[in-house]
Amino acid sequence: MLLLDQLLELDPERSLVRCRMPTLPCDPFTAAQRSHPVRHPAHVCGAAIIHATGSLGFVHAYYLLGLRHREGWVGYGTHIHRAVFRQLVPPGTPVDASCMATRIREDEDRLVVRYRFDFRADGRRCYEGDQTAFWFRTAAGAA
Repeated sequence: MLLLDQLLELDPERSLVRCRMPTLPCDPFTAAQRSHPVRHPAHVCGAAIIHATGSLGFVHAYYLLGLRHREGWVGYGTHIHRAVFRQLVPPGTPVDASCMATRIREDEDRLVVRYRFDFRADGRRCYEGDQTAFWFRTAAGAA
C-alpha cells in the first residue's frame, strides 16, 4: 500500500521528492483506531506516517535514483534516527510530504541512502524524520 496519491515535485538538484498523502478515514490504520472526542481524537496514526516515509523513499529511488524492481532492485528501511510528531492530523486532511536524500553511498549493486522527511498538514509541520534505507540489486536482477 503506497498511501500517496499525487506526485507534486521532483527536484534532482536537491535530491527531493514531494507527494500528497490523502489520509483517508478508511485507511486500515485509521479505520482500526479507537477514538474519543476529548481524550483521544481521531487522527492519522504514526504507523501510517512512518509507512508513508517508506513509500516516499520508494518514489525517490524510482524517479531520482533510477532503481527499478524489474531490474532486481529492492529496498528496506534500516534505521529511524529521528522521528518527531509535531501535531495530530485529522483524517481527511491531506498531508504534503517531502523526502530529501541527504547522503548517498553507493557501489555497483548497493546504495545506502539517508533521508530527511518533512510532512505538513494545513501548512504546519506534523512530522519530521531522519531515516536510512538500504537498496540492493538481487541476483535475479543482476543476471
